[in-house]
Amino acid sequence: MNPFKRTAAQQRENADPDEQVKPVPFVLLILIAGLFTWGVVYLATGEMSAKQSWGDQRTLADVAAPPKSAKADGGALFAANCVACHQATGAGVPNVFPPLAGSEWVNGKPDAVIQILLHGIDGDITVKGGNYHGQMPNFGAKFSDEEIAAVLTYVRSQWGNQSPAIDGAAVKQGREATKAHDQSWSGGKELAQFQ
Repeated sequence: MNPFKRTAAQQRENADPDEQVKPVPFVLLILIAGLFTWGVVYLATGEMSAKQSWGDQRTLADVAAPPKSAKADGGALFAANCVACHQATGAGVPNVFPPLAGSEWVNGKPDAVIQILLHGIDGDITVKGGNYHGQMPNFGAKFSDEEIAAVLTYVRSQWGNQSPAIDGAAVKQGREATKAHDQSWSGGKELAQFQ
């Protein structure tokens, strides 16, 4: 029996197709080249007309950024930076993070709370009769004077607090007065000088 002999069923089958010397039709190649050329020309002329009609070359950041004169939103800043520790209710976390609602530090003289935000705290502080030992980051380098004033004004007017607003000039004055202080306040005893 010959192993290379084709059976009757194999003889009825068509031969397998092969590409031989023309794998892609020439007309299709021309069509692809034409579409590619049209795309390049379309994008180039579209870019030119966009430059001419816009007049300036604004970036996405320029369009999305608020105007420089926009007033800082204390509530939004609090939600983005403070709510994780002090909670949305201002009640803090018992024995871990002090409350802001009814806090003598928040509702006392503005100088003390300004210094807390400017330099942070690393030590013991008593708030509403409870002792807290922890670390609060400083926001002096992160926030402008107006942003610190906006956060403090927000905190001093929420959760039953009814203290007057703080303006950017007071924060600027506090920043200037303690610009040589380059570390966190070591707790309530050191901050008592501002009350």
